[in-house]
Amino acid sequence: MSREPQFDLCVIGGGSGGLSVAAGAAQMGASVVLVERGRMGGECLNAGCVPSKALLAAGHAAAAARRSERFGVFAGVPPIDGRRVREHVRGVIAGIAPHDSVERFESLGVTVIPEHARFLGPALVEAGGRRIHARRFVIATGSAPLVPGIPGLPSVPFLTNETVFDLGDIPPRLIVVGGGPVGVELAQAFRDLGSEVTVLEQATILARDDPELVAVLRQRLEAQGIELLEGARIEAVRRGTGGLGQVAVEVDLAGVARVVTGTHLLVAAGRSPRVDGLDLERAGVRWTDRGITVDSRLRTSNRRVFALGDVTGGPPFTHAAGYQAGVVLRNALFRLPAKVDYRALPRVTYCEPELAQVGLTEAQARATHRDVRVVRAPFEANDRARAERTTSGMVKVLATPGGRILGAGIVGCSAGELIQTWVLAMGQRLGMRAVASMVAPYPTLGEANKRAAGEFYAPKVFGPGVRRLVRLLSRLG
Repeated sequence: MSREPQFDLCVIGGGSGGLSVAAGAAQMGASVVLVERGRMGGECLNAGCVPSKALLAAGHAAAAARRSERFGVFAGVPPIDGRRVREHVRGVIAGIAPHDSVERFESLGVTVIPEHARFLGPALVEAGGRRIHARRFVIATGSAPLVPGIPGLPSVPFLTNETVFDLGDIPPRLIVVGGGPVGVELAQAFRDLGSEVTVLEQATILARDDPELVAVLRQRLEAQGIELLEGARIEAVRRGTGGLGQVAVEVDLAGVARVVTGTHLLVAAGRSPRVDGLDLERAGVRWTDRGITVDSRLRTSNRRVFALGDVTGGPPFTHAAGYQAGVVLRNALFRLPAKVDYRALPRVTYCEPELAQVGLTEAQARATHRDVRVVRAPFEANDRARAERTTSGMVKVLATPGGRILGAGIVGCSAGELIQTWVLAMGQRLGMRAVASMVAPYPTLGEANKRAAGEFYAPKVFGPGVRRLVRLLSRLG
């Protein structure tokens, strides 16, 4: 094996987090080598955020056509061409791919090695027969779909997020195992495109989110005809009898046995970190089943090695990996003691209506704070939502009596956009007063944020004390 020159930074993994580190470091003058054994862009571009949102967009377009009569527009039932939908998804990926390509990163001065990487020692990596010496290493290998140990599952064909976007036809009857964001988003997308869909969830759908907000989305999913079987314990999976029952799932629902049949089975039951073949023990890097162990500076047990993104078992979001990349760069290149702070990290489920949250849920806030104020602004009171007939949902904000924002959740149209007001406020330590005093253009959905903040001050502004003051001043002329 030939010896490579020493680099400032060796990045293992060409997903969103690894690419952000590599691009940032190279543009700041560091010598960087990037090792990626698969497709550049990683999970997000090829099998995650990008294709799922493209598929959802197709589904939402079909759903909008079906519901257009409420505006006096009679579009009828739209025909769905599954192969054209697939080409739409692939086209979106292809349009973004150049930004994540080998060619772009080589143009930035990054040395790209399309091979598998493994550690030979605490400061030495081998990839494709090349020995890589670097001052610092960053592991950003992401995660893979978790395949649960369900009896019979290996004996039947099943889909994951890595294969579902390759379907050329819309599944006639889809069974989704898992009611988290991935499972719920894909369930709605395929239902909008014409599939019959059943979701099997052992707890409740979107269990990490505020139940009051989830209830709004649940109502919408059920109204669409999606069968949600919550509290479902899967006993076994087997081949069905053919036709529309090619797959059969045996389920226990509160002690009642049931068999759910379908043509396709999608497993969306979580993620597992990609650490296979890295030989982390040779580098002195500790890890568990949840992922590589890191501290608040994203350093591993080997202080030369950092890790970020899904491989750490932390927040499983592309925007979280991008944020972590900045923390790693400050530590690895400038030796600044930067630490992660997830207090203002948002998350969004991109269904219709969207569900977005930042900070604490109501249950979390009440568990950690003695006095919590809760204010709500329903979309039905928003003029823009009424004009567009998107009145299902609300803005819900949690704050201390003094106006410090503890968390915010929005369920409704464009919730992922609207939550950014609260992300900024929490990140910059602005209080409720800042949001209440902003001028929102009329008519916009964003007025709901201002209205929620205004509700926080309404008892005081319109209370008896202010009334007495107004009467007193009126007597003074």
